[in-house]
Amino acid sequence: MPASPSDVRADRADNVLALARLASRRGAVRDMLGWLTRRAGGPAVLVGDTGRVLAGPGGEHDPAVARPAADAAADAAVELHRRGAPSAVLGGGEGPPVHLIALDTDPSTYLAVIGPDDPHCGMLLADAARTLALCWRLEQAERARRRIESAEEHSREAVLHLLMVGSVPAAQRIAGALRPALPAVVQMYVIECPHPRRREIARRIDREAGGAAWIVPCPVRPNHVLALVPPETTAPAAGTDPAAEAGDAPHPSLPESLDLLIVRLVPECRVGVSAAVALRDTPTAYEQAVHALAVARNAPGRRAGFGGDVDVTVLAGPEGYLWASELLAPCLRYAPARRADPGPQELLGTLGSWLSFGGAASRHLKIHRNTLAARMRHLDELLGVEVSRSLAAQSAAWLALRLHTAPQAAAARAQAPPGPTATLETVLGTPAAGTWARAQLRPLEQARPAAGLETVRTWLRADARLPAAAAALGISLPGARKRLTRAEDVLGRSLLTAPSAKYELWLAMRALGSL
Repeated sequence: MPASPSDVRADRADNVLALARLASRRGAVRDMLGWLTRRAGGPAVLVGDTGRVLAGPGGEHDPAVARPAADAAADAAVELHRRGAPSAVLGGGEGPPVHLIALDTDPSTYLAVIGPDDPHCGMLLADAARTLALCWRLEQAERARRRIESAEEHSREAVLHLLMVGSVPAAQRIAGALRPALPAVVQMYVIECPHPRRREIARRIDREAGGAAWIVPCPVRPNHVLALVPPETTAPAAGTDPAAEAGDAPHPSLPESLDLLIVRLVPECRVGVSAAVALRDTPTAYEQAVHALAVARNAPGRRAGFGGDVDVTVLAGPEGYLWASELLAPCLRYAPARRADPGPQELLGTLGSWLSFGGAASRHLKIHRNTLAARMRHLDELLGVEVSRSLAAQSAAWLALRLHTAPQAAAARAQAPPGPTATLETVLGTPAAGTWARAQLRPLEQARPAAGLETVRTWLRADARLPAAAAALGISLPGARKRLTRAEDVLGRSLLTAPSAKYELWLAMRALGSL
């Protein structure tokens, strides 16, 4: 007995209500296609005008939709598009019938149900098409937004990478197109935060900085956000912030520094802030901010500014710059056998990245870890020392890179008097080097307990390997880690995370003959 008109109307109303409920869910298109599949008694899919199946009950490229059914829907959608008709029932005969209706989308998209057993399938598809078209457009818009967001994120990361390798003009050109323009003087913020909240926190910092900050999720550390900020940037006056109105701000009228605002609004964050530096010194600012972050982890306010000095160019006169060039000369003169092989500058960039990040340099350089390992073996062969294993070789290479890339390096090399080749001992044997070395170690010497200095010395003798240092000290691994964490607080520098002050401390102890 056929259903009465009132029953049909009630059934249709239930269908529309069910579709409306599904439309409010996350993944609405998938859920609606799943409901249509069950309701109509045949697979429901979205098909493009070229015959590509765009979505099914299990999402895009749904394996639950059998290949014959997907092919039937694809052929029917292409035929309907050719005809220019809004809906049709195609197929039949040897294959299953395919009910199709065009959605109000651009480009053309068709809702297809293959071999349905519902006699009212046409009405069901007509009712579903309106809601489904809206949900599909929303999902497509969200996909486009994510693609744009990802492209911008990668572009910003590329700008930061260019700054870190010294290509300032190229970075400025890209930044000028993306906005904001890079300021001539910057501070680097390194914000440690929970990885799942990194994008949310980055957006919040950008909003609070009034769009003046250049914010990039760190490509190396998954729980770090990096921000290049003009030194004069402050957060809006505390009285204008909703939290301030609730009484959380320290003062209702004074502007608040950005780092203080970050730790106040996002309690999970720790913030390290560099000194103000020229844009070309962004790598130095990054190292300073990482050192400050090491202090911020144990600071009551969860933030710290850099208070040290990492300018090792005081170690070198003209002879020092010449020594650096001679140490790196095998890399500088290297001619790759194939065009695809890394050249001198790429090898030096790899060396610098590895000295800062170790194995994580593969993420910084966007290369495979095996490629990184092969390059490091090549560098060991070129330089004639095991940079990949020996802290002494690493410290020398780190100093040589710093001196080689210093702005005054070229002029200093030209002024170097002829004479015997300089050595690292010559560079570290000057009165200026001794003064610098004593300043580096003074915080450890003056700290209590005095075991901190011996702990750091033992750790450096063990090539900065914590298990070997703990064994030499006769203490547990957690105990050795705790001692080095206390040394970080005393020095105001990072020892256990990269970039690390271990190279400077090794050079300082070597200059004073205590290593």
